[in-house]
This record gives sequence, C-alpha cells and structure tokens, in this order.
Amino acid sequence: MTTLYDATVAHTRRGPVDNSFSYRVHMWLVDLDDLPQLPHGLRWLARFEGRDHFGDAALPIRDNIDKFLAPYGVDVTGGRVLMLANARVAGYVFNPISVHWCYGADGDLACLIAEVHNTYGERHAYLLRPDDSGRAETDKQFYVSPFLTVDGRYLMRFSPPGERLSVTMALRQGDTTPFTATLRGTARPATLSAVLRAAVRQPFMPLLVSALIRYQGVKLWLRRLPVVHRPPHVPQEGVQ
Repeated sequence: MTTLYDATVAHTRRGPVDNSFSYRVHMWLVDLDDLPQLPHGLRWLARFEGRDHFGDAALPIRDNIDKFLAPYGVDVTGGRVLMLANARVAGYVFNPISVHWCYGADGDLACLIAEVHNTYGERHAYLLRPDDSGRAETDKQFYVSPFLTVDGRYLMRFSPPGERLSVTMALRQGDTTPFTATLRGTARPATLSAVLRAAVRQPFMPLLVSALIRYQGVKLWLRRLPVVHRPPHVPQEGVQ
C-alpha cells in the first residue's frame, strides 16, 4: 500500500506574538513491510531508510518499530505498520512529524506512534493509544520550537489513513493553547507518473519544509519573541 497525499499544513501560534501560516505539501503513506522502490535512475526522488527514523540506523524501519513497542507489551507481529512521512529526496530528508499506525494481526489498531523531529537533529517518539474517534493525549516531553517551553500536554486527533486524512496536534499549557498544527490531505495512488508530477510541482519537498520552518522562526525572532533555552536532550530507550 503506497499512497501520496496532497495536503495542506497549517500552524497557528497565539500570544504573546500571534502568527499563522499554511503551505501545500505532499507526503507518502507506505507499508513498512512493502516499501516502494522507484526505478534505479529515479531513486534519488524518494527513498525510505532506517537512519531517517528512530532506532538502529542499520535496521529496517519496521524492525525498529517492533523493538520500540516490545517494552510496552505491544505485539504487532503479523500486522501492518503504515507510516506517513516525507521521503528522502536527493540525499536529504526532514520530517517534523512521522506518524506510524500499528495494526495487530487481527487488523485492529494496536497503537499509534507520533515520531517528532526538531531542527537540531533530535527526535522523540510518543506512543499513543487513540480512542474510537482517533483522539489521544500525551504530556509534552521534547523541545521542538525555540519559542515554547517543554511543558504542557498535546491534544491530538488522527483520522484513519484513507481517501481523506486529517491530523491535528494542539498544545495546551495551563488554560491556554499557544500552538496548533493541522494536516489535511487527499490521497492518490503513488504511481510513477504521480511521483514525477509531485516532484515537478513541489521539488525537494523535505528541503522546502525545513526552509519554511526556519523562515517562520526567523520572523518570530525578528518580532522579538523570547527564545526558550534548549535543555539537554536525553534520548529515549530505543530512540536514537
């Protein structure tokens, strides 16, 4: 199962400096047991490698998922794991968030992993157990934005990956919601022609995403939003 999502990502920040923006992206939904492989001469356009996600860089992504889940008593042997992410393009990849839907052998959703990367080369994986409506909550444990402290609680909602996709992450700190991010997408089969069209329409997608995040950060800095000190990063067990 390989799908491209034509999507819109939107971020909203509230007080003391308000800032909102949105941009168009395309993202991949892949089955980690059946990763897509483009023809040899085009593989620079899209690759999926273990080193781009959490765990042992020498292992396949699926193996690292299984190793990460084992201490939590989650066994998805015989089930599928679907990953929503940017591909590595021209040797570069950046994923602010990768979402892993982990299904048991019975086909039911066992859990979901939200893998978050910051622009400092660090990563953190949140193990989530969404309710029947796709809602999940977790304490914030990872420094992402240089303008937000590492406290509060994420309120999230994930639709099942289908023809339409919706992901929402809202950060609650006390009685305020200083940050909300959404992704809304429409699926299409990741045929070779679709991949080539996406590459022409939105070339070097991971680099563009990285550049846009930094651009928005510079805008906030120029508006004198205070920078929050980045604490030392302590990697999770099973997350490198």
